[in-house]
Amino acid sequence: MTVTVPVPTMPRRRKDPSQIRQPAGGEKKVLLAAPRGYCAGVDRAVIAVERALEHYGAPVYVRKEIVHNRHVVDTLSEQGAIFVDETDAVPEGARVVFSAHGVSPAVHAEAATRSLDTIDATCPLVTKVHREAVRFAKRGYSIVLVGHAGHEEVEGTMGEAPEAITLVQDPQEARTVDLPDTDKLVWISQTTLSVDETMETVDILRERYPHLENPPSDDICYATQNRQVAVKKVAPAADLVIVVGSANSSNSVRLVEVALEHGAKASHRVDFAREIDEEWFHGVATVGVTSGASVPEVLVQDVIRLLADYGYTDVEEVRTAEEDLIFSLPSELRKDLKAAAGS
Repeated sequence: MTVTVPVPTMPRRRKDPSQIRQPAGGEKKVLLAAPRGYCAGVDRAVIAVERALEHYGAPVYVRKEIVHNRHVVDTLSEQGAIFVDETDAVPEGARVVFSAHGVSPAVHAEAATRSLDTIDATCPLVTKVHREAVRFAKRGYSIVLVGHAGHEEVEGTMGEAPEAITLVQDPQEARTVDLPDTDKLVWISQTTLSVDETMETVDILRERYPHLENPPSDDICYATQNRQVAVKKVAPAADLVIVVGSANSSNSVRLVEVALEHGAKASHRVDFAREIDEEWFHGVATVGVTSGASVPEVLVQDVIRLLADYGYTDVEEVRTAEEDLIFSLPSELRKDLKAAAGS
């Protein structure tokens, strides 16, 4: 099941594609990466807001963006969702959904003091990282969290054990950070990072702190990894890679970087097809297309239609993995829906 979204306005009329310098041989094609778009955690979170609106009626408040995608947030706003930065903006006793990125225990506590009815749409894979942080802190470990400062997921994870966690953002910080003098040192990570850069960061840390332990399982989510693997497959053959996704979507931004690192001559991120610049097509024979894990497929298809207008009608899907994971709805919502069905 996916979110029902209206088709956004298509791009304004552009100049005749024949006026754009064509690649040698004139052959044009699209390499469409797969997997792409929605992951199970995003699908669950968006459906949770939709079902809450259907069941309880508008308004339903949502703390932060439910997922990092402008189109999804705008669409849910039109349906009656009200997005707020913090729980203190939610009226006492009202209903609030926590986003897929997770929240700290302090946010849960504040919601309780305001008698808010909460629906926790945190991705289960993010919840796994939260539990790792709690478990390691209880066992006396100092924890290195590889992630980006200011990201909601990082803030939520650090809130689980703030006294035990040190944030390291990239390989540069890994070379200079001073970690606690202890034999009990472990790393965990934000789920939406570049796999390659994360391991580079960890390798640098381990050179300086050889006793640094690994988490019991990989923290970077399956969807993030799958989308990066697919882009790595497409990039070497692409003159241009277009990534559909929002600027605040960590995994979408990483896809641009991965494409460039693995052979794409150019790569750009857009929220909508209308943002594509016709200048990008000069001399381009092969265009790679993918999307971040919070992007509905309708936005990708808008890009495909635009590319067809410019003569890129040969579309080949490059699939590197199959995804069939489905997460159940948040327990609070499931309970109320079940009760309503039985009444």
